[in-house]
Amino acid sequence: MVDATAFYQAAVDNGIDLICGVPDSLLKDLSAALHENAAKDQHVVVPNEGAGIALGTGHYLATGHTPLVYMQNSGLGNAVNPLVSLTSQDVYQIPLVLLIGWRGQPGKDDEPQHRLQGRVTIPLLETLEIPSRLLPSDTAAAAKCLGESVATAKARSGPVAIVVQRGTFDASSGTDIVTNGYELSREDALLAVVGSLDSRDAVVVTTGKASREIYEHRQSLGPIGPKQEFLSVGSMGHASQIALGVALGQPDRRVFCLDGDGALIMHMGSLALIGSSAPLQFVHVVLNNGCHESVGGQATVGFEIGIPEIAMACGYSASASVSNVTDLTNSLQGFREIEGPCLLEVRVSATARKDLGRPQEPPSAGRDDFMEFLRL
Repeated sequence: MVDATAFYQAAVDNGIDLICGVPDSLLKDLSAALHENAAKDQHVVVPNEGAGIALGTGHYLATGHTPLVYMQNSGLGNAVNPLVSLTSQDVYQIPLVLLIGWRGQPGKDDEPQHRLQGRVTIPLLETLEIPSRLLPSDTAAAAKCLGESVATAKARSGPVAIVVQRGTFDASSGTDIVTNGYELSREDALLAVVGSLDSRDAVVVTTGKASREIYEHRQSLGPIGPKQEFLSVGSMGHASQIALGVALGQPDRRVFCLDGDGALIMHMGSLALIGSSAPLQFVHVVLNNGCHESVGGQATVGFEIGIPEIAMACGYSASASVSNVTDLTNSLQGFREIEGPCLLEVRVSATARKDLGRPQEPPSAGRDDFMEFLRL
């Protein structure tokens, strides 16, 4: 396995003085090493993968140094536009190294949302005319691979990619990076929200552990009726727009979006569209733990910005921030008495149960159940 700290040192030795990206579970041990060793201006967790490409481009323009941008392969979709219209050899010819975690790799078991992306990762890089190679699982060979990739990026004046398979980095660096002082767990907050729902309320849940926690709660109840929750097992950052689509399609139904801080920040422009669309029965609950907890605990800027204030500036009719169940319940009750859209930030701890399960049914079954509920 590759020693993550040694890999970071190899990056420094090859003249890389900016490493930025969106955290990925396959790269969480590298993220831990970066957190421990890199200065703040040398390692930046960006809101989305396209922003990482753009940040790396600016760094190259300012310094002439090749940056490294890391991401999960699912983030390639966010990165395609700047890769082809900014950094490519046909445009500004920006040398940079992509480090891509390969979820859904063919032949390896993975969740449904990763399977297609896993199959198309290498073909997509070929279509984008980005040379790629697999990162070796030996530390010395991995360092050599990184050095050769930097040289290739410089020689071709364009991006190159290193694809990382599951289990490549040594887990000895540790994982959880961020803790905070909040006692309320996300799961307890979610259960409080679900407990406040009326039978016709529709719920769209963001990807990651929030959806898994809601799924387990639903399973514990048994077959008691139509499922009023749509679990976004993939498409990070888009749950609020799915919820907005539901709200605009059925304006007489109250719609809840259960979001996360990392997901919200990834596509923050969605707040402006929700505010300007003014769905009167839209409730946006942002579970803010200040980190990407599902993939290792790397910090977001969730605690450094005013999410309720941003929502109000975007046209939401009301917002609040809470950190306990009593205030959460009271705020949701108050939102029922006014026209939306409303946003509730719930500050929660950066923890989750170790035995948290995953949905066992195919996502299409969840789609059918939710659509059946919406017909009622």
